[in-house]
Amino acid sequence: MADGSVPVAPALALTLDASHVDAAPPVDRRVLYTSLIALALGVVAAFVAEALTRLIALITNLSFYGHWSFAPASPAHHALGLLVVIPPTIGGLVVGLLARFGSAAIRGHGIPEAMEQVLTNRSRIPARLTILKPVSAAIAIGTGGPFGAEGPIIATGGAIGSLVGQVIAVTSVERKILLASGAAAGMAATFGTPVAGVLLAVELLLFEFRARSVIPVALAASTATAVRVGFHGSAPVFAMPIIAQPGGWAIAAYIVLGAVMGLVGVAVTRAVFAVEDVFERLPVHWMWWPVIGGVAVGLVGILEPATLGVGYDNIEQILQGLLSWKGLLLLGTLKFVSWAMALGSGTSGGTLAPLFTVGGAIGATGGMLLAVLLPQVGVDPRLAGLVGMAAIFTGASHSMLVWVVFAFETTRQPVGLLPLLGGCAAAYLLSMLNMRYSIMTEKIVRRGIPVARGYEVDYLRQQFVSDWASAPVVTFRADETLDRIRRRFDAEPELTHQGFPVVSTAGHLIGVITRRDVFGHSAGARTAGDVVARAPVLAYWHWSLREAADQMVRHGVGRLPVVKRGRQEVIAILTRSDLLRAHAGRLVELHELEEPPIGRWLWGRRRSPP
Repeated sequence: MADGSVPVAPALALTLDASHVDAAPPVDRRVLYTSLIALALGVVAAFVAEALTRLIALITNLSFYGHWSFAPASPAHHALGLLVVIPPTIGGLVVGLLARFGSAAIRGHGIPEAMEQVLTNRSRIPARLTILKPVSAAIAIGTGGPFGAEGPIIATGGAIGSLVGQVIAVTSVERKILLASGAAAGMAATFGTPVAGVLLAVELLLFEFRARSVIPVALAASTATAVRVGFHGSAPVFAMPIIAQPGGWAIAAYIVLGAVMGLVGVAVTRAVFAVEDVFERLPVHWMWWPVIGGVAVGLVGILEPATLGVGYDNIEQILQGLLSWKGLLLLGTLKFVSWAMALGSGTSGGTLAPLFTVGGAIGATGGMLLAVLLPQVGVDPRLAGLVGMAAIFTGASHSMLVWVVFAFETTRQPVGLLPLLGGCAAAYLLSMLNMRYSIMTEKIVRRGIPVARGYEVDYLRQQFVSDWASAPVVTFRADETLDRIRRRFDAEPELTHQGFPVVSTAGHLIGVITRRDVFGHSAGARTAGDVVARAPVLAYWHWSLREAADQMVRHGVGRLPVVKRGRQEVIAILTRSDLLRAHAGRLVELHELEEPPIGRWLWGRRRSPP
């Protein structure tokens, strides 16, 4: 050829810019596609939430009052006397049968099961759970189970999203986004909390925060909230009276209260799993455990009927300051006992309502005590109850922002934001220091499934090829014979790489050959250009190391010639060793203390990491 280059086979004749492009943009047409599906999921999830709520009301009315009605009803006002043990016992039996002969996955509060499918099964939730989970939850709650409807509704919304992702052509990542969209929509439809629904999806299901995932989830949650407004109006779920702006000492008290509630969240979580361990040792089949749990629920219900059922009205009474400290302690203690026994037995139901009741009762009681002992601090027991609710769930679930926002959205209490943020942050700190896994992840970890505990920006996305590629790079000309290259290996000991770029006489990249290519072919008149097997797989100078690593994985290579955009001259080479060398910088940033000069002067030596 005129420039002295060696002809390349037609199969290899691909232009660099057409074959090697940058990674996909953060938002593309696929995001629009999943967003449109998420909008529809928001509508469906809202109607499912409404249907499940009414089904629970129907079963409650039939079980405790003996009449057919979809009107909201609380089991607390029943007239069954000692016979109140019967409905939760029957409900436990039905749930056990559904779990035994339908799907064991209906057991529990739903979110851990959804997390497990995301982590292990590419977000594929079996279709039968779309029916069995809400039905079993409605039976368990409607017959007096001390659960909230939110967990099953969230799980059902996620199951619907997963099901849609299994009947249309999507990637596993897009299916995860649809699952999270359905779950967030379920939460938003239950409580009118779209922002908290998005945060729930981010912290517990998506395991990431990216535009391509957050946008569909936010659209689904917003749509579900709009549908909910059509059913129930725009009033907050838990109405609170107007509360005065807390002062500095009061904020400090709420932070301390939050720290205490974080430890309570740890204790509650451990107690629930201790009860579950007791059930595991029972000499009866697990199908019968919900029956035992139902008996316990009924017996507690005899002592305090308010522990039966969802109990959202209990939460509202706590936030409005309508209960005495004796009533709060009785309600909180017995609600916890009832819930722990029922959940430990493996029946179906949510955790939010019972934990909010327990946390609210403890928080409000603490607020009353502070108001009497230290009235100058200015603690409001109602606001203390709100902080207690959010903080106990933060401590139990190891998720903070979602419950701060949730408490605000359900009460529309703006003066509560600062106490909530401080209290939940303190709860998060104390809980993370004292408990490795949360109430959401402990069960998954016990099954041998690792769970990420935090989400951070990919370190390799913050490092660039231009900073880590090796230069100058050793290249072979396409017209160099294999005999000459072998002599170069003997004469130049610095040629330690396994692969080397092959260039034309004009310096344009043609491909890469390895030592195996050189020594695995008979020499003779064969040249480097003759043994190039395919078009060059390369990296651009401006790429991140993540893009380069993906390129290596995609094409099954361990090294990439580096070029600048619009040019074919090789300026460096990037190997797997370079990627590991760059990643080592992350460990240095995490663990190596950087002692400032004043520190060396004060301490006289460099301190070791704690």
